[in-house]
Amino acid sequence: MFRKKTSLPPEATYKEVWSKGDIFAKLSFFVMGLFQLKNKQWLKGLLLLASEVIIIWWLLFSGFKAISMLGTLGTVKTKKVIWDASEGVYNTLLPDNSMLYLLFGVFAIVAIGLLIFLYIVHLRSLRHLYALNRDNKHIPTTLEDLSSLLDDKLYITLMVLPLLGILAFTVAPLIFMITLAFTNYDTQHLIGFSWTGLSAFAQVFQGDYGKAFFPLLIWTIIWAVAATLTTFLGGVLLALLIESNGVKFKGFWRTIFVVVFAVPQFVSLLLMGMFLDDHGPINSVLQNAHWIKGPIQFLSDPILAKISVIGVNMWIGIPVTMLVSTAIIQNLSQDQIEAAKIDGANTFQVFKSITFPQILFVLTPTLIQQFIGNFNNFNVIYLLTGGGPNTDNNLANAQAGTTDLLITWLYKLTTQSTRNYALASAIGIIIFVITATASLALYRRTNAFKEG
Repeated sequence: MFRKKTSLPPEATYKEVWSKGDIFAKLSFFVMGLFQLKNKQWLKGLLLLASEVIIIWWLLFSGFKAISMLGTLGTVKTKKVIWDASEGVYNTLLPDNSMLYLLFGVFAIVAIGLLIFLYIVHLRSLRHLYALNRDNKHIPTTLEDLSSLLDDKLYITLMVLPLLGILAFTVAPLIFMITLAFTNYDTQHLIGFSWTGLSAFAQVFQGDYGKAFFPLLIWTIIWAVAATLTTFLGGVLLALLIESNGVKFKGFWRTIFVVVFAVPQFVSLLLMGMFLDDHGPINSVLQNAHWIKGPIQFLSDPILAKISVIGVNMWIGIPVTMLVSTAIIQNLSQDQIEAAKIDGANTFQVFKSITFPQILFVLTPTLIQQFIGNFNNFNVIYLLTGGGPNTDNNLANAQAGTTDLLITWLYKLTTQSTRNYALASAIGIIIFVITATASLALYRRTNAFKEG
């Protein structure tokens, strides 16, 4: 039996609620949930009231103090030894923990934002309840509200957990990382650090880091484009080859390439690194066969190393595109292809005018996703070359190697001797701006977006 939906009353204004509402309606402008409790919406009222009490209580006893400390991030920045004349001893004064001040300050700001959001939701509920009371309409009970969350408001129920996950594991870390970019948080200021404005961003473009940033940015873009195009074109061509009429045992060939994809990526990369080493199996076989005099420096020559990482990425990336392309090819309209062949089109013309455009239409959003993924492809570079070879002095002075991407360079800056977290955060923000701008600009120009 379906629950009868309540017709929406004429909208009331907040001025009307304040001027004509009862004492509970007026007090609800200050204490959330009172009007809901008065109208026996127990669950909604208690949740709103408890949220307000808990957030305000925490802000009063901890949050506002944390916000006040955001200005200085602590007053004591270094360890000090102070002579205590009254006791005749030296006391060690440890630096303030700026990380905790920053963390709780950001958390307090987020809590204030959450309180404002809940207050807006509460005001809308208050206005709606007032209109129902004014027009003598049915007021939903707690059970009816819960029932609606599984019916016409099911989207709210399903979105709660994903939104909480995004806030906890994406938005909050992003805000925290952004704030670090405006400090001097590094190995010399691990406990007590200070706000330094845009100095970390200035470091990215100046001095040793500036000499490394632009070459690494150019290589990162070249890598992202090359890695995306090679795996895409290779996967499409492989799928077309397997789906050709003359090829037998199609399932077997697909399975062979799926196995490549199924093997854990780090295993494949470590093995390929061993094969391509100067003293690895490939060089050993070629030297024993007297085809080469010395080892081919697949991973130790700057140019060959870049070619090698692109080639290895093709090995592990083509099977993915092959699987998707196969599904598209198998669902192409055969009538259209046959009509083209009757009109005299050869195999290449059919591919150029029918097959490839339809594959590209479906896979363009995926291509953009792969481009962004390759821009931040940590595994292939770090596990295969470790960012090396380190033959460029400008790069080496900035703790970077020839094949380092911006993302692997960022990792090195936070794990090696300098541990320049502020600089790494600034680079992370720059990466985010580049990838977000590129992905939005490219996606909005795709036919899939325009026709969708």
